[in-house]
Amino acid sequence: MVMVDEVPFPPQITTTKPLSLLGHGITDIEIHFLQIKFTAIGVYLEPEVVGHLQQWKGKPGNVLAEDDDFFEALINAPVEKFLRVVVIKEIKGSQYGVQLESAVRDRLAADDKYEEEEEEALEKVVEFFQSKYFKKDSVITYHFPANSATAEIAFTTEGKEEAKIKVENANVVEMIKKWYLGGTRGVSATTISSLANTLSAELCK
Repeated sequence: MVMVDEVPFPPQITTTKPLSLLGHGITDIEIHFLQIKFTAIGVYLEPEVVGHLQQWKGKPGNVLAEDDDFFEALINAPVEKFLRVVVIKEIKGSQYGVQLESAVRDRLAADDKYEEEEEEALEKVVEFFQSKYFKKDSVITYHFPANSATAEIAFTTEGKEEAKIKVENANVVEMIKKWYLGGTRGVSATTISSLANTLSAELCK
């Protein structure tokens, strides 16, 4: 297991095929010099993703971490992607839903893509999280298939059955990917830096 801030992540998971843990990190804030950690994040990708990133071969990780075009190419690469988010600090699901909603909505509005369909799709996701309680060690997963612009979001917490929702609005799906994988604007700088370093090393092989 790979430990991400005391949270174990399997180095590989299998969805329709084996995916490797290529980046990990946390979301946190600092209040009065105190670091509060919210979630641990693992990013699983098909190892073939490096084939779509060849033009960045030879660039060091710290350069890639600052290169939003690199992450745009990563997001658009036609490979399967899977995000595993583990709760460190318990919060209400509605709080997480509001964070996701504002991040996705702002990105859509900036690209002039926030229409009624997007609003409805986003509302469904927010509603999905509304009724959940994020106890420590609860797990949220995002599964993005290789060749379809959909996402399946699942939530598991102790003592409850797994809950799932499918997101079928391509614009909303794209911005959820960008929330977690969007380079310098991603929600977790540690995850972006970790992905950049791993992919930099993979590209040199």
